[in-house]
Amino acid sequence: MARWLKQSKSIQERAEDHKQVRQVVETILADIEKRGDAAVRDLSRQFDGWDRPDFRLSRAEIHACLAQLSDQDLSDIAFAQAQVRNFAEKQKATMHDLEVETMPGVTLGHRHLPVGAVGCYVPGGKYPLLASAHMSVLTAKVAGCGRVITCAPPFAGSPAPAIVAAQHMAGADEIYVLGGVQAIGAMAIGTESISPVDMLVGPGNAYVAEAKRQLFGRVGIDLLAGPTETLVIADETVDGELCATDLLGQAEHGPTSPAILLTNSERLARDTMSEIERILAILPTGEIARKSWEDFGEVIVCDDYDEMLEVADRIASEHVQVMTDRDLWFRDRLHNYGALFLGPRTNVAYGDKVIGTNHTLPTMKAARYTGGLWVGKFMKTCTWQIVESDEASALVGSYASRLSMLEGFAGHAEQANVRVRRYGRRNVPYAEAAQP
Repeated sequence: MARWLKQSKSIQERAEDHKQVRQVVETILADIEKRGDAAVRDLSRQFDGWDRPDFRLSRAEIHACLAQLSDQDLSDIAFAQAQVRNFAEKQKATMHDLEVETMPGVTLGHRHLPVGAVGCYVPGGKYPLLASAHMSVLTAKVAGCGRVITCAPPFAGSPAPAIVAAQHMAGADEIYVLGGVQAIGAMAIGTESISPVDMLVGPGNAYVAEAKRQLFGRVGIDLLAGPTETLVIADETVDGELCATDLLGQAEHGPTSPAILLTNSERLARDTMSEIERILAILPTGEIARKSWEDFGEVIVCDDYDEMLEVADRIASEHVQVMTDRDLWFRDRLHNYGALFLGPRTNVAYGDKVIGTNHTLPTMKAARYTGGLWVGKFMKTCTWQIVESDEASALVGSYASRLSMLEGFAGHAEQANVRVRRYGRRNVPYAEAAQP
């Protein structure tokens, strides 16, 4: 039976935190709906200490940001974007339009159509997370979306040059320096200066995630991406230093980021906990990582690999790092995860920054029912149908009529009946044709 050597905050404590977030977001979105740009400006001043006549960057300002980066910086961004673009293009190539004759005279099909306008949020208040621009803007462009706009908060009192460069190089059509709920609300609701979008994507803090949740339906969203989660599944083929490094590498995202070790070795579990304390003392981001580890870190020891598999699927973590003597065994059997990182030679940071898979992934157990952001999320699969023969229309109509009447829908039945009369047997009285 699984044993917890360390547990995280209770579900009840987390729920109480979320209640306050929900109320704040409701108030902010209502204000944006009512006052538009004026509300956005007030909120930007309040939360980011940021104000300017127009939050959209001009072409000159964009190029000024690029000029602040070294050739190596720009080359590194270009390399990462090439990996993301390549994988997105390969994914898109698997999405084929369909056209099939399902019975004589009846052809059905579907088309994959890109979303018209997309708003991409790039978090950057604590760290300038330029990688989120690759994952959202570039992937939307590969999908063929016609208008892709971005919002990122100011960093240290000005636009973050690396984020601006990544947004521009990924192909953003409009770049705004706006953060938090005010950015999400402006893109979804629209203001006097920002035309609304059809879909919102991108990770963010709890307030950003809640804003997306409340706006879902008015616009589409990718998923509810809350605080970063990581689950390390390991056995004694690796050591505590490697496990601790991979746990804390994600815990530094923020003070509410769950980091969990799942193992069948108590010796590895205790070695990892010891290594965590050692690394926290020297990690530059140790203050944030420590808070996350203390409140949301867990260490779970299982009896065997089957139990590890069961517990991992129950946790349904965003990131799952597998370092065991049977990594592919876990790959073939795990069902609930955002992304898998298999073997000690890879890690979550590769996926976050450069390897090519998308880093916007399901959190809060959403991996039970959805995968992460990918090119297909930016496309609508829309069906079509055509009936090309009299016989087929009359045949389908006869079934449609009877099934409609079974549900009590006389109008639906008459839609079918009129076709049966016109395209089926000729000169048949209505009463007879109505009951084929």
